[in-house]
Amino acid sequence: NHAKGLAWMKVDAEGKFEGGISKFFAGKEAEICSKLGAEKNDLLLFVSDEKWQTACVALGAVRKQLGKDLNLYNPKDEFHFAWIIDFPYFAWNEEENKWETEHHMFTLPQKKYWDSLESDPGAVKGDLYDLVLNGYELASGSMRINDPALQERIFEIVGYSRERAEKAFGFLVQAFKFGAPPHGGIAPGLDRLIMLMCHEESIHEVIAFPKNNLAASPMDECPSAVEDKQLDELHLKCTEVEK
Repeated sequence: NHAKGLAWMKVDAEGKFEGGISKFFAGKEAEICSKLGAEKNDLLLFVSDEKWQTACVALGAVRKQLGKDLNLYNPKDEFHFAWIIDFPYFAWNEEENKWETEHHMFTLPQKKYWDSLESDPGAVKGDLYDLVLNGYELASGSMRINDPALQERIFEIVGYSRERAEKAFGFLVQAFKFGAPPHGGIAPGLDRLIMLMCHEESIHEVIAFPKNNLAASPMDECPSAVEDKQLDELHLKCTEVEK
C-alpha cells in the first residue's frame, strides 16, 4: 500500500513496551497507552511516511486484513452501518504544487469554514456523507454549492482562472444567479448491497453481465463490431491506428 514499512511493539502484562521499536519509547508507556486506548497484551502498529494519506491508507489495509484473519468481525451474520462525515474538502497536490478538491469543486464547504477558505484550505471540511456497511461504501453524496460568489472562490483556490472557469462552468454559475435553492443528493450502490446480502466479496457475482478488466462482457461478447450502416446513422467512424 505504498508505505515504506510497518513498525510494532507490544504492551506486556505489566504495562511496559517490549519488542520491535519499544526501546525508543521506554518511559512513555502511560502517555502512549492513554492516547491510543491500549491495554495489557495489546499490539501497537505504526506506519511512517512523508504523506499523511499514505500512512492512513496503509494502516487501514492492515486493520482490515487483521480483522479478517483474526475473525474480529463476522459480516456474514450481522450488518453494521456507519455514516462517515466531516471529509476534508481540499488536498495538497505536491507534484503540481496546488490545492485540489477531494470530492469535486461543486461540493458545499461546511459553513463554519467559509471565512477561512483561502487562509487555511487544509482545515476545511466538506458537507459530504458516505454510508458504509460492513466496511464497504454503500452510498455517497453531498450538498452542493448554490451561491455564485462561493463557487468562484472555490475555483480560485484550486487554480481555475476566471476565464477558464467561465468557459467550462459559466452556464452553472449563471444559473445560480437566478436563485438556485440549496440542494444535494446521495447515490446508493444497490449492486454492492446485494453483494453483501449474498455473502460475496465481488459485485461481479451479483451482476447479470459483469465486465472483465478489459471492460468487455464475456457473456455477450461486447463490445463487438457493428455494420457500417449503423455507424453512418450515428455519424461515427472507426479508424485503426498503427502502433
